[in-house]
Amino acid sequence: MQINCSKCFKRFSIKPSRLKDGYKKYCSRSCAHSSTRLGKDVTCHACETTVYKSLKAISGSKSGTFFCTKSCQTIWRNKIYVREKHANWKGGHSSYRELLLRSDTSPTCALCDAADVRILAAHHIDEDRSNNTIENLAWLCHNCHHLVHHHGDEHKKFMAAIV
Repeated sequence: MQINCSKCFKRFSIKPSRLKDGYKKYCSRSCAHSSTRLGKDVTCHACETTVYKSLKAISGSKSGTFFCTKSCQTIWRNKIYVREKHANWKGGHSSYRELLLRSDTSPTCALCDAADVRILAAHHIDEDRSNNTIENLAWLCHNCHHLVHHHGDEHKKFMAAIV
């Protein structure tokens, strides 16, 4: 028996018993799947790719923003919920490393040019930890940071390097 697909209207063959039982109104799985989609395509708020979301996901969104992956959601959240908006914010007394990371200062050690952010520390040039201005902060690797604090000649070399 020949019938038309309910989605693309293409003619296809079907067994009469399947039609009698109410099955197979579509010529292929892709037509069946695309006709039963109740959600819609939305744009990822972080990377702007198009992604399909179900009606449940759309209605369950608190912020009204949608993401293609958890990593895109994390990237967005880390830009929005910072400093005073973060739940664990304690006043910013020790947020000088974050201040340096968000500035346009290149994250490299001022003495040895190490560029691995994992080993870099924020150094207070005037050694006053309450002075957290960008002009008073510099990147040093942990090794150079120790040397600058405990060896006078390294401190002099550092002061000459930043001038």
